[in-house]
Amino acid sequence: MGEGQDNADRRDRRRLTVPEAATVLGVTVDAVRGRVRRGKLEAEHDEHGTVYVFVSAEEGDRPGPSKASRGPSPTVEGPSSDDSRLVEALEDRIASLERQLEAERAANREHRRLLAAALERIPALEAPQEPPDARVRASEAPGSVEGREGDGGPPGGSERRSWWREWFGF
Repeated sequence: MGEGQDNADRRDRRRLTVPEAATVLGVTVDAVRGRVRRGKLEAEHDEHGTVYVFVSAEEGDRPGPSKASRGPSPTVEGPSSDDSRLVEALEDRIASLERQLEAERAANREHRRLLAAALERIPALEAPQEPPDARVRASEAPGSVEGREGDGGPPGGSERRSWWREWFGF
Protein backbone atom coordinates (compact mmCIF):
# COMPACT_ATOMS: atom_id res chain seq x y z
CA MET A 1 0.00 0.00 0.00
CA GLY A 2 2.77 2.47 0.93
CA GLU A 3 4.76 1.70 -2.23
CA GLY A 4 1.84 2.39 -4.59
CA GLN A 5 1.10 5.66 -2.83
CA ASP A 6 4.79 6.65 -3.02
CA ASN A 7 4.81 6.10 -6.80
CA ALA A 8 1.62 8.15 -7.14
CA ASP A 9 3.23 10.97 -5.15
CA ARG A 10 6.30 10.91 -7.38
CA ARG A 11 4.13 11.23 -10.52
CA ASP A 12 2.51 14.39 -9.14
CA ARG A 13 5.89 15.97 -8.60
CA ARG A 14 8.41 17.31 -11.05
CA ARG A 15 12.08 16.38 -10.97
CA LEU A 16 14.13 19.58 -11.27
CA THR A 17 17.73 20.64 -10.83
CA VAL A 18 18.47 22.88 -7.86
CA PRO A 19 18.57 26.12 -9.93
CA GLU A 20 15.31 25.16 -11.70
CA ALA A 21 13.66 24.37 -8.37
CA ALA A 22 14.83 27.73 -6.99
CA THR A 23 13.20 29.51 -9.93
CA VAL A 24 9.95 27.57 -9.62
CA LEU A 25 9.75 28.06 -5.86
CA GLY A 26 10.82 31.69 -6.07
CA VAL A 27 13.73 31.31 -3.66
CA THR A 28 17.50 31.31 -3.94
CA VAL A 29 19.61 28.29 -4.82
CA ASP A 30 21.03 28.34 -1.28
CA ALA A 31 17.51 28.23 0.15
CA VAL A 32 16.71 25.14 -1.91
CA ARG A 33 19.95 23.48 -0.76
CA GLY A 34 19.06 24.33 2.85
CA ARG A 35 15.59 22.79 2.47
CA VAL A 36 17.12 19.64 1.00
CA ARG A 37 19.63 19.47 3.87
CA ARG A 38 16.83 19.90 6.46
CA GLY A 39 14.66 17.29 4.72
CA LYS A 40 11.93 19.76 3.70
CA LEU A 41 12.43 18.85 0.03
CA GLU A 42 13.15 15.39 -1.30
CA ALA A 43 16.20 15.14 -3.53
CA GLU A 44 18.36 12.58 -5.27
CA HIS A 45 21.83 12.59 -6.80
CA ASP A 46 22.72 11.09 -10.16
CA GLU A 47 26.04 9.43 -11.06
CA HIS A 48 27.53 12.74 -12.22
CA GLY A 49 26.83 14.48 -8.89
CA THR A 50 23.86 16.52 -10.11
CA VAL A 51 21.21 17.05 -7.45
CA TYR A 52 17.59 16.73 -8.52
CA VAL A 53 14.81 18.06 -6.34
CA PHE A 54 11.24 16.81 -6.42
CA VAL A 55 8.77 19.70 -6.42
CA SER A 56 5.03 19.07 -6.30
CA ALA A 57 2.73 21.05 -8.54
CA GLU A 58 1.14 22.85 -5.59
CA GLU A 59 4.57 23.88 -4.17
CA GLY A 60 5.52 25.39 -7.51
CA ASP A 61 2.23 27.29 -7.78
CA ARG A 62 2.28 29.05 -4.43
CA PRO A 63 4.67 31.96 -4.03
CA GLY A 64 7.73 31.41 -1.86
CA PRO A 65 8.75 33.87 0.83
CA SER A 66 11.03 35.82 -1.46
CA LYS A 67 8.34 36.21 -4.14
CA ALA A 68 5.86 37.54 -1.61
CA SER A 69 8.36 39.96 -0.08
CA ARG A 70 9.54 41.29 -3.43
CA GLY A 71 6.07 42.33 -4.51
CA PRO A 72 5.22 43.04 -8.12
CA SER A 73 8.09 43.31 -10.53
CA PRO A 74 8.54 46.93 -11.72
CA THR A 75 9.55 45.77 -15.19
CA VAL A 76 6.27 43.93 -15.69
CA GLU A 77 3.72 46.28 -14.15
CA GLY A 78 5.68 49.50 -13.65
CA PRO A 79 6.02 51.29 -10.31
CA SER A 80 2.85 51.47 -8.28
CA SER A 81 1.50 54.62 -6.66
CA ASP A 82 2.69 53.34 -3.28
CA ASP A 83 6.21 53.03 -4.67
CA SER A 84 6.01 56.54 -6.11
CA ARG A 85 4.91 57.95 -2.75
CA LEU A 86 7.69 56.12 -0.96
CA VAL A 87 10.29 57.36 -3.43
CA GLU A 88 8.98 60.91 -3.10
CA ALA A 89 9.05 60.70 0.71
CA LEU A 90 12.62 59.38 0.64
CA GLU A 91 13.70 62.14 -1.76
CA ASP A 92 12.16 64.75 0.56
CA ARG A 93 13.95 63.21 3.53
CA ILE A 94 17.26 63.21 1.66
CA ALA A 95 16.82 66.88 0.71
CA SER A 96 16.03 67.72 4.35
CA LEU A 97 19.11 65.88 5.57
CA GLU A 98 21.29 67.61 2.97
CA ARG A 99 20.03 71.02 4.18
CA GLN A 100 20.69 70.02 7.78
CA LEU A 101 24.20 68.84 6.87
CA GLU A 102 24.98 72.13 5.13
CA ALA A 103 23.76 74.10 8.17
CA GLU A 104 25.98 71.99 10.45
CA ARG A 105 28.95 72.54 8.14
CA ALA A 106 28.38 76.31 8.24
CA ALA A 107 28.18 76.23 12.04
CA ASN A 108 31.38 74.16 12.15
CA ARG A 109 33.17 76.71 9.93
CA GLU A 110 32.05 79.50 12.28
CA HIS A 111 33.25 77.56 15.34
CA ARG A 112 36.64 76.97 13.74
CA ARG A 113 36.92 80.68 12.90
CA LEU A 114 36.07 81.66 16.49
CA LEU A 115 38.54 79.14 17.89
CA ALA A 116 41.32 80.44 15.65
CA ALA A 117 40.60 84.01 16.76
CA ALA A 118 40.64 82.98 20.43
CA LEU A 119 43.93 81.12 20.02
CA GLU A 120 45.48 84.20 18.44
CA ARG A 121 44.48 86.27 21.50
CA ILE A 122 45.97 83.92 24.11
CA PRO A 123 49.48 85.51 24.04
CA ALA A 124 47.96 88.98 24.40
CA LEU A 125 45.86 87.85 27.37
CA GLU A 126 48.84 86.33 29.15
CA ALA A 127 51.09 89.38 28.74
CA PRO A 128 51.58 91.39 31.95
CA GLN A 129 48.88 93.98 32.40
CA GLU A 130 51.15 96.49 34.24
CA PRO A 131 51.14 100.08 33.08
CA PRO A 132 54.47 101.19 31.57
CA ASP A 133 55.37 103.40 34.57
CA ALA A 134 54.69 100.62 37.14
CA ARG A 135 58.08 99.06 36.40
CA VAL A 136 59.80 102.35 37.14
CA ARG A 137 57.91 102.74 40.41
CA ALA A 138 58.79 99.21 41.49
CA SER A 139 62.46 99.78 40.76
CA GLU A 140 62.41 102.96 42.83
CA ALA A 141 61.01 101.17 45.87
CA PRO A 142 63.60 100.66 48.61
CA GLY A 143 64.85 97.08 48.94
CA SER A 144 63.15 95.90 45.81
CA VAL A 145 64.85 93.15 43.87
CA GLU A 146 64.19 94.92 40.62
CA GLY A 147 65.80 98.11 41.90
CA ARG A 148 69.27 96.61 42.26
CA GLU A 149 71.92 97.72 39.84
CA GLY A 150 72.63 95.49 36.89
CA ASP A 151 69.36 93.70 37.29
CA GLY A 152 66.79 94.87 34.79
CA GLY A 153 64.12 92.23 35.35
CA PRO A 154 62.77 89.52 37.56
CA PRO A 155 65.15 87.08 39.26
CA GLY A 156 66.65 84.54 36.89
CA GLY A 157 67.04 87.06 34.14
CA SER A 158 64.06 85.91 32.07
CA GLU A 159 60.47 87.00 31.73
CA ARG A 160 57.88 84.95 33.63
CA ARG A 161 56.39 82.25 31.42
CA SER A 162 52.65 81.72 31.12
CA TRP A 163 51.04 78.82 32.95
CA TRP A 164 50.18 76.93 29.82
CA ARG A 165 53.74 77.22 28.47
CA GLU A 166 55.08 75.87 31.77
CA TRP A 167 52.50 73.08 31.80
CA PHE A 168 53.31 71.93 28.26
CA GLY A 169 57.03 72.60 28.59
CA PHE A 170 57.40 75.42 26.07
